[in-house]
Amino acid sequence: MDKAKPVNSQNWEKEVMSSQIPVFVDFWAEWCGPCRMVSPVIEELAGEYAGKINFVKVNVDESNELASKYNVFSIPTLALFNKGQVVAQQVGAASKGSYKNMIDSALSKI
Repeated sequence: MDKAKPVNSQNWEKEVMSSQIPVFVDFWAEWCGPCRMVSPVIEELAGEYAGKINFVKVNVDESNELASKYNVFSIPTLALFNKGQVVAQQVGAASKGSYKNMIDSALSKI
């Protein structure tokens, strides 16, 4: 079972904007090779940050209005939201350490 919950425009408000804890959003698509490479790393991070951060996935093909709203032009785009605001963002596939640094740095500021 995936730890990163699928989110679309129907449940975006509830799962991301109204979340009491920060939310890590993976903007991805089925056909995107780098997105598939990043997916297991995101799942590992979801396990490590369980209870501190919610992890969700947004399929940009199914929710292109969300991708447009947050200026997602390349995927994967990974963004950390806190209280409905983007507090950190990274575009492109990267190492687990790189994502951890992004998350830890953002968490230290909120």
